[in-house]
Amino acid sequence: MKPVQAVAVIGVTALSLSACSGSAGPSSAEGGAYQDGKTFTMVLEADPGNLDPHFTSQSSTWQVDRFLYDSLVNIDEHGKIVPGLAKTWHATTTRATFTLRKGITCSDGSRLTARDVAANINFVAEPKNASTRLGVFVPPGAKAVGNDTAGTVTVTSATPDSFLDRNLGGLHIVCPKGMKNRTLIKQKAAGTGMFELTEAVPGDHYTLTRRKDYAWGPGNWKTVQKGLPDKVVLRVISNESTAANLLLAREVNLVTLIGPDRQRLRGLKLVEREVVSPLGELWFNQADGLPGADEKVRRALTQALDLDALAKALTSGSGKPATGLVAPGMGPCSKDTVRGNLPSHDLDAAKSALDTAGWRTGPGGARTKGGKKLMLTFYYSTSTGATQQAATAELVQKQWKSLGVRVTLKGATDAESGKLVVGGEGAWDVAILPLGVALPTEAVSFLSGPRPPKGHNFAAIDNKPYTAAVGEASGIAGTGGCQTWAKAEKHIFRHVDLVPFVNAVTPKLAQGATFELSQGAVTPGSIRMTG
Repeated sequence: MKPVQAVAVIGVTALSLSACSGSAGPSSAEGGAYQDGKTFTMVLEADPGNLDPHFTSQSSTWQVDRFLYDSLVNIDEHGKIVPGLAKTWHATTTRATFTLRKGITCSDGSRLTARDVAANINFVAEPKNASTRLGVFVPPGAKAVGNDTAGTVTVTSATPDSFLDRNLGGLHIVCPKGMKNRTLIKQKAAGTGMFELTEAVPGDHYTLTRRKDYAWGPGNWKTVQKGLPDKVVLRVISNESTAANLLLAREVNLVTLIGPDRQRLRGLKLVEREVVSPLGELWFNQADGLPGADEKVRRALTQALDLDALAKALTSGSGKPATGLVAPGMGPCSKDTVRGNLPSHDLDAAKSALDTAGWRTGPGGARTKGGKKLMLTFYYSTSTGATQQAATAELVQKQWKSLGVRVTLKGATDAESGKLVVGGEGAWDVAILPLGVALPTEAVSFLSGPRPPKGHNFAAIDNKPYTAAVGEASGIAGTGGCQTWAKAEKHIFRHVDLVPFVNAVTPKLAQGATFELSQGAVTPGSIRMTG
C-alpha cells in the first residue's frame, strides 16, 4: 500500500497517478516563469507523528517521507515503473534483482550501498520487527542479498507476488545511521531523499532543506533545474477553512480540500491536480463473539444502509462510486469488482436477515438475542473532513436505528484510529476507514492472515474463497493476473467483509508553484516555484 487520502492509517493513498520525469522547462504555462531560491509551503491535514518510514501507515507521514527518503523505483504519470535508486531491475513472481545507480549518498554524506538496501528489506521482512510495511511492500519471508561490488540487490520471496518489482521497489530506504538507531528517525531522518529535515515542531510545522548534491531523482533526473525550491515548509493545519484562507493570502502554496471551501477557490485559476482515492469503506469487526462475525448480520446492516445517501454526505456530493479496492487509474488492474456484488438497499430484507440470524425485535424495537441487545460501537475520522465524517456517522446511526440496532458513535483522529482500530488496541464493531492501495497485492495482509500485533488483519476477516483466489493470482506475473485478482476481490464484497461505497475526488490547489502527484502525494522533484 502506498499508502491512503483521508484516513491513511491503513496504507498509502490511492490517486490518479502523475509524476515528474525528466527535466523541467524554463517556464510553466500554469504559473509563469520559474524562480529559484524560494520556499515552498504546503499544508498537511494531520501531524505525521512517527516519521520512521518502516513504522507508519498515515498519509501525512507518507507525504513527509517522500521528501526525505527514496525508493528503488518510482511510478510515472502513466503508471509505468521508472528508475529511482535503481537504474535497472528484473523480476519474476518470486525473485527480483535491482542494480543501483552510482554515487548515491545519504543526508549525512555517507555512501548508500547495496548491502544497506538489502538490510532495509530484511528488516521489514523479519516479523519480530513488526514493521507496518511487511506484507505491503515486502512479502513475508523475503530474503535480500546485497552485492556492493556489482551494485545489485537480489530478493527472493517465499511466496509468489504478482507485482514483486513494484512492491519491493516502493519501500523507502533508510540509511545505516537510522537503521542502527530507530529512535533517531522518529522525529528526524536518515535518508537519500531530495530534502533533509532541519526542524521539526510536532503539531505545527516541519522545515526541510534541499540537498544541492541530489542527482538520483525519478526517471531521467537532471541535477540542474530551474524553479526547484531551496526549502519546503510543511504546516500542520487541520481546519480546511483556515488552510483555504492562508492560500488566498499567499501564506502557503498548496492545500488539499475535500469540503465546501474548495468551491470558492476553484474559480480563481489556481494550479490544480485531482486525487481520486478511497474514502467511504465500511469495515466490520469479525472477531469471535462480535455481531460482525456473522455474515447474516453484516449483510443485514449493509442492506439497511442507503449507500448513495452516505456517499453524498461523506463527499458533499462530489464523490464517485467505488469500483474496487484500487481507485480508478491508480494501478494496472481496472475491473469494476463492486457493482453487482454488494447487497442492495432493502430495509425489509435487512429486518428479515436479522430475524434469521436470531436477532429478534424486543421491547422498544431493540434487537435482542439471548437477552443481549444488538449494540455497535462505530468509529469515524475527525482528522479529515470532520464535518462530513460526523454527518455520515450520524446517518448510519439513524438508518440502523430503524433496524432496531443501537449505535454508539466515536470520533477519532488518524493516529487514534491507527492505534485503536487498525492496531487492535480498542473495542470496536464498525468503522469507516479507507484502504488506499495501488495494487491488489497490497490489500492481502489487511483482508487475511493474522490479526494485530502479529499481522494487519485488524477486522479478523476469514474469507477462504478470497484466500484461495489470492493464491492463484499470486502465481501470475504482472497484469496477466488482473482477472484473477478481480475474482478474489469479488469474494470479499459478496461476503460483505468490506463495503466500499464512494471514492473521494480531492483537488490539491496551489498558487506560486506548480507540482505533480504520484502515489497519493506531491512528488518532490516536480515542484517548481513561479512567484
